[in-house]
Formats: sequence, C-alpha cells, structure tokens
Amino acid sequence: MTSIRRRFVLIALLTVTLSLVAASAVLIHIFGDSYSRRVQDELSGHITRLAAVLQFNADGKLLMPPSPADNRFLTPYSGLYWQIGDPAGKSQLRSPSLFDEALPLPDDAQSPGTIHTYRLEGPEQRDVMVQERVVLVAAPEGKRPVRIAVAIDAAEIDAARWTFALAILPYVVALALFLIVMSLAQLAFGLKPFRQLSADLNLIQNRLADRLPGPYAKELQGLADQLNHLLEMQSAAIDKARGRASDLAHGLKTPLTILSNNAFTLRERGEAKIAAELDWLARTMLAHVNHELARARIAQSPEQRRDDAHASKITLDIIRTLKRTGAGETLAWDFDIPDTLTLPVDPHDFRELVGNLLENATKWAHTSIWIKIAGSGNGWRLVVEDDGPGVPEDKLADLTRRGMRLDTLKPGSGLGLAIVSEIATVYGLKVKFGNRADGGFRADILFPPN
Repeated sequence: MTSIRRRFVLIALLTVTLSLVAASAVLIHIFGDSYSRRVQDELSGHITRLAAVLQFNADGKLLMPPSPADNRFLTPYSGLYWQIGDPAGKSQLRSPSLFDEALPLPDDAQSPGTIHTYRLEGPEQRDVMVQERVVLVAAPEGKRPVRIAVAIDAAEIDAARWTFALAILPYVVALALFLIVMSLAQLAFGLKPFRQLSADLNLIQNRLADRLPGPYAKELQGLADQLNHLLEMQSAAIDKARGRASDLAHGLKTPLTILSNNAFTLRERGEAKIAAELDWLARTMLAHVNHELARARIAQSPEQRRDDAHASKITLDIIRTLKRTGAGETLAWDFDIPDTLTLPVDPHDFRELVGNLLENATKWAHTSIWIKIAGSGNGWRLVVEDDGPGVPEDKLADLTRRGMRLDTLKPGSGLGLAIVSEIATVYGLKVKFGNRADGGFRADILFPPN
C-alpha cells in the first residue's frame, strides 16, 4: 500500500537535494566570476603599470621595462607572465618568468585601448588566462602602437573555485539536514488531522463511538460530515431492515401456528395423512422463519457490532434462564470465564451463539455441562461440553445444516448449531464440533485477540 508519508518524504528529499545542488552551483559560479573579475582587474593593473614605464632609445628601439612589484614575474614558470610586442620595431620583450618561452598570442588586428581577455596554452602546456591591450607609446618618430599582454595560470582560478566549493560543502550538508528535519516536522504537523480522523474511525470500528466527533481541519471537515451522514444512513437502513424482517417473521408465526393446530384437529378427525403433511409444512416453514429471524438479528460484519460482549455476564444470564427450565434445573453447571473478559462480538450475537450452544447441551446432557473460556496463543477459546450421548462421527458434518435434527424426539427446530456457524462465519471464528473422550458432545470456538 502506498504511503502518503513516504511520498512526502521522498518529495522533500528530492526537492531539498535538487534545490541545494542548484543553489551551490549558482554560488560557485558567482564566486568564480567574482574571483575571475578580481584577477582580471589585477592583470589590468599590471598592464597599466607596464605601459606607464615603456620607453624607446634614440634609435627607436623599445627598452626593457622594470618588472612590476611581484616576485612571480621574476621566477621562471611561476604562473604570472608579461609579454610586450612592438610590431613596428619588430621586437618582443618578455618577463623573466617566461624564461625561454613566449605566449602564443593570436595574430589579429586590435584597436588601441581595447582590452581582450582569453585563455590559451602557456608555458609547460598549462592553460593561462591572458589580458591584452594595445597602447600608443611615444617614440622618436611619434606615437607607436605596442601590444602588452599579461597572463596568469588558469589553474589558480580553477583551484579557487574548487576550494570555495569544498569550503561551503559542510554548510550545504548541514542546511540540507536542517531542511529535511523541518520538512519531516511540517509533515508530522500537517498529517496530524489525518491521524485524528483515523483514530476516530477506529473508535467507530470498535463500537466506542457511533459518529466522528470532530472538529477537524477545514479540508477534512466536509469528508467527516459525509462519513457521519453515511453512518447514520447505514444504521437507519440496518435497523429498518431488521425491523421489517422481525415484523415479517412474527406476522408469519401466527398463521403457521394456526396451520399446525388445524393439522392436529384433522388428525383427531382421522385425516392422519393430510394432518401429517400439513404439520410437516408448518414445522418446515416455522423453522425457516425462525432461522431468518435469527439471521436478521446478526450483525453483517464485525464493524457493525453495537459494542463488545461482556462474556461472563451474558453467559451467567443465559445459565440462570436455563436453570429455570425442566431440563436445566437438574443439571450441574461448571462455569469458568474471567469476570472482566470482553470479546469483539456484538453482545446480541454472542448471546445467540452461547445461548444456542447451551440450549443444545441442556437438551442432551445427563448430569453435567461445562463451559469455559481461556486464553490461548491465538486468542480466546470457548469450550462447551456435556455428558450426553454425543454425536456419531459420520453425522458431525451435518450439524450445521439448517433445520437438520439428528433426533426428532427432542424439541427444537434444528437451527441452533446452524446459527452458531453463521455467527462464526460473520466474525471469522474457528468452530469445531466433536465428542468428548469420556462421552458427550463438545463445541470448541476460537475468538481472535481483542
């Protein structure tokens, strides 16, 4: 199942990562440009200082100027170089740092005063950033254009950029962690209304509430109102359906009772065959009505139960009622159920389930009935036993068939254990019918944990 929280976390991680990567790239680019401009300003200053000290001798030959006050111009291959070209005098001067090499400046026409900046391969096959300007210098014959170029090792600029990137990396990581933590906190706070709604729905599922109490966030309040409306409609529809089923069943009972009485009258008049047929029809229809009436009272799902069943109280009420019957008052009842135990079954359905099991046991027991509920690794186990004749092994599978009676001499409709099976199906209970080792019948039902 896809998690909204997981989606938000993934989106937060992705957006924070992309945002910080993009921001870091922009910052590194801005720093690189700033550093490059500073270097270019430095180169421009060197050109200006060189241009200020250029001189020609009487023969019009360009004289070697003093180097600017930077020792790198004096150290071979130091990474800082100058080169002056005099096209008219066909001479070239170079800084000591160039040693025996020259800058391969492009042979292109340039107007005086214009600054040109470019990269090219310098000494020792290392890239250099070059700034070049053509200046007019006073010569014996008049002003003469001189080409002045100053170069610096480009690796210095690239290294500065990488140094800056490594310097800001810990801060970027710290900022990323901070933003992710804040995103998670925002997510936790933002999903809080959903957790409240989920908790309130669990209360309804566990029959601790019959509607969503609220109030909720504005975006969820409409959904909560619709859910409450659906819950009310569902409850009303269930109550109406149960009421109509009950009315129909009770409405049919009276005519069926009259039909049974008429069968008795016919039997007294000697119409035994017709009487037997009418009596069989009446009993069959009455059993069907009783079965449908019992089914109408069963919750259609565990979530529709009215409340949880107090096992001890309900069972004791049933036992007290059965003890007042002719068969129940002579029996010994062995009862072992925890006083505070509640089971996730509608109280009415639990009463139907236990009541049918105990009524069946009362019919067949000779002297004793045992009822016990004990915890097990998989939940709670209900066991009802009697010391009656038991059931033939080949007939055990027929016990849950509707209207199936293994002995017609005993009163009843044959619906009891079938109703037990239907209730167990609704709640997902495991049912097992069998015989006791010492003789008698045993019903074993496993309830899930609370």
